[in-house]
Amino acid sequence: MLQEGYWYGLPLVLISGGLVGFWLRERSPFLLVCAVFFLVLAFLVLNFFRDPERPIPTHAQAIISPADGRIVQVVRESYEGCPVCRVSIFMSPLDVHVNRAPIAGVVKEVSYRKGAFRVALEEAASVENEQNVFTLEGEQGRIVVKQIAGILARRIVFWKRPGDSLARGERVGLIKFGSRVDVLMEPDVTLRIKVGDHVRAGSSILGTSHIQSEIQ
Repeated sequence: MLQEGYWYGLPLVLISGGLVGFWLRERSPFLLVCAVFFLVLAFLVLNFFRDPERPIPTHAQAIISPADGRIVQVVRESYEGCPVCRVSIFMSPLDVHVNRAPIAGVVKEVSYRKGAFRVALEEAASVENEQNVFTLEGEQGRIVVKQIAGILARRIVFWKRPGDSLARGERVGLIKFGSRVDVLMEPDVTLRIKVGDHVRAGSSILGTSHIQSEIQ
């Protein structure tokens, strides 16, 4: 559990407990309904901030999923004038929202881009929504990850800085309350997933790279 989850969840538990106390005195059905509502809400919030350990694949050329969720798109496109393979992962409010590094490498660039808050399932969200974009370079080449805000998610958290060296599967941040993560990989990557698959951050392999590049 991320420590931040307690700051969100425990006040809701206390509100629920207080309402139960009033219900025991007043016996009002409305107070009981409210107490149950806040207790369920507290459970959902605490569940959102869970941070389970994951077995990290050891395959040398594996590119792992940076996010929990469902694969909603796999496309070949151009990014900053270079061909890439983009894999888009939709994170529902019930998924684990801690993001992880897809490869071992060095953070080369981090940029935060303001934008819209479209539904994360829409293709336009990859370009138009508010997002944090970071670039990793390692033995699997250059990987770009976009943490994209959605219609509910209004805060993107990224804990790393340019120049940081990351291990594969290392925790790098989170997006609060549901959204989307895009992974832009080298175009010749051999994919291990397809649209509709559910992946887990840190343990599911998106694909394997055929590149052995030097970190600049």
